[in-house]
Amino acid sequence: MSDSSFLPDDIQDEQHTEQHSALKNYISEDIRRLILILIISGLIGLGIGHFILFIALGLMFFFALQFRSLYLVNQWISQHSNEPPPELSGIWSALLFNVYRAQRRERTLQAEMVGLIDRAQSSLMALEEAVVLIDEEHCLEWWNPASERLLGLKLGDRRRQVLTILRNPEFIKYFNHVEDHPNGLILQSTLQEGRFIQVKITRFGYESRLLVAYDVTHIRKLEQMRKDFVDNISHELRTPLTVLSGYIETLSDNDDMPQRWRRAFDQMHQQARRMNALVNDLLLLSRLENESSKSKNQIVNMAELMNQLFDDAQGYNTEFGHSVHLNLESHNDIIGSDIELASAFGNLVTNAIKYTPNNGDITISWQDRGDVSIFSVQDTGIGISPEHIPRLTERFYRVDSGRSRETGGTGLGLAIVKHVLAQHEAHLEIESQEQMGSTFKAVFPKHRLQPPE
Repeated sequence: MSDSSFLPDDIQDEQHTEQHSALKNYISEDIRRLILILIISGLIGLGIGHFILFIALGLMFFFALQFRSLYLVNQWISQHSNEPPPELSGIWSALLFNVYRAQRRERTLQAEMVGLIDRAQSSLMALEEAVVLIDEEHCLEWWNPASERLLGLKLGDRRRQVLTILRNPEFIKYFNHVEDHPNGLILQSTLQEGRFIQVKITRFGYESRLLVAYDVTHIRKLEQMRKDFVDNISHELRTPLTVLSGYIETLSDNDDMPQRWRRAFDQMHQQARRMNALVNDLLLLSRLENESSKSKNQIVNMAELMNQLFDDAQGYNTEFGHSVHLNLESHNDIIGSDIELASAFGNLVTNAIKYTPNNGDITISWQDRGDVSIFSVQDTGIGISPEHIPRLTERFYRVDSGRSRETGGTGLGLAIVKHVLAQHEAHLEIESQEQMGSTFKAVFPKHRLQPPE
């Protein structure tokens, strides 16, 4: 693309007009030279009586000059193109000028590109994160110094297959199926015990890859400290809460209690129950996190589980008056943990009942959609504003804290659902509009389904 392609149309038209005008002038100069040579040759030929011969000699002389110019142009292009072009006239002068200008512009662009590449490489060399370029044949092409510290790469590894150097089975699986891990992969370092590396691979070009890795040991330690703290504090709170709840319940059953104290004890009992539910949810989350690597290979009978969820929903629905419907279309079962799935699905059903105004409609479904099967809970409740949906599965995130206090929610229900589904290689989809109800879908992949015999 020429430099002029970025200019306005009227300026480009002016440039083209000038170029055509200059080219016409150069051609006119060659034509005038040819006419002058022919006139001189013709006059000499007329003087000595050999007009045709001297006209032919004049033409030969003109073409000899052109061949000489062509020779000089060829010599300059092949040997001295970095130097200014030779002084020529006519069309050859225009050709040399355009070639010289194009070469000079190309050298300028190359110098700028080399400078840009040098700056980019200098920046990458200074990064604490490892950056590795892998070519289309999966060989190491370039890496920065941090890659040697984090991944153990050496100078002699250049042009070697990356999978012969980084041989962790999880990494090999990730490398061959990058799209299955959009957030990358955390690996334990082979260079230093207790060190963890986050690896992220991005495809570009035909089959080339960019690998970025960074140390997440500190983050892992903080996360483990958080898990330990939540686990320990939850266990420590459980005993005193049980004692308090027992005494409060005993005192509340006393018929001789003055009426002015009864309301206070009812509130204490309600808050103790809520605190106990929070502790139980925290313990469940902690257990899910600690057992994330355990296999879940039970065959969960979905027909039985769906009927159990429907019966539980009918019992919980007594004070709300909703119409609860069961839609059982799929015959597939799930390979997983029946206790965890019942807890996750129960959370979704309970939320739908709690956050739907009285006399609403709740539909619990188990359906097939192509190669996947979907557990869904649809309600006609208050709905959720779009900006809240991406954060609903965060711990303790509340769309409306006042409403959550009224319903007794702990803020951990959807976080538990997210963990359970992740451990079953499933995911949660949420569709909702304010005042139009919500639909929560748990989507299970084909390899997690057990077709009917």
